[in-house]
Amino acid sequence: MDEVLWAVGRASGVVALLLLTVSLWLGIVTRSGRPLPGMPRFSVTLLHRNVSLLAVVFLVLHIGTLLLDSYAKLTLTDVLVPFLGAHLPFWLGLGTVAVDLLIAVTVTALLRRRLGVRVFKAVHWLSYALWPIALAHSIGDGTDGTSGWMLVLAGASVLFVLVAVLWRVSAWFLETAGARRSDAEPSRRA
Repeated sequence: MDEVLWAVGRASGVVALLLLTVSLWLGIVTRSGRPLPGMPRFSVTLLHRNVSLLAVVFLVLHIGTLLLDSYAKLTLTDVLVPFLGAHLPFWLGLGTVAVDLLIAVTVTALLRRRLGVRVFKAVHWLSYALWPIALAHSIGDGTDGTSGWMLVLAGASVLFVLVAVLWRVSAWFLETAGARRSDAEPSRRA
């Protein structure tokens, strides 16, 4: 049974990381104001929310199976308090920090209407810290973290997110371009 728990724990961690990567990418795309080809903007927003919630499900599966696995020997303290773990405390602590950030982002997203847009956006910016911390945890603490396939997967994830961020801060970013046009119009009239 422990072998199954160990395998499910490892696999669910990788799937959670991939879903967090896609979620971050979709969040960047959603914020751009442009739809994906063939999808209206509201569909991208719904997809972002659903992928994010699915990432939470796989993260709960990841933590739950490793808590039950006698080989991993993960404790509730390891999950709740960063950097106190017996095995690789720094890397495990990064996972704990990522979970804490994900809880904050998820709770504020679910309570968005009650908390208001300002609080939601302020906390949601933590996603930009959450993702690289989770990635570092995967590489540093994961059994397969330094294997070739995992490093390729991590590198592809980084590239995927960097391209989206570069696109977002570029001149072709819709909101930036719109702001530039608005700023330029009064000077043309004068």
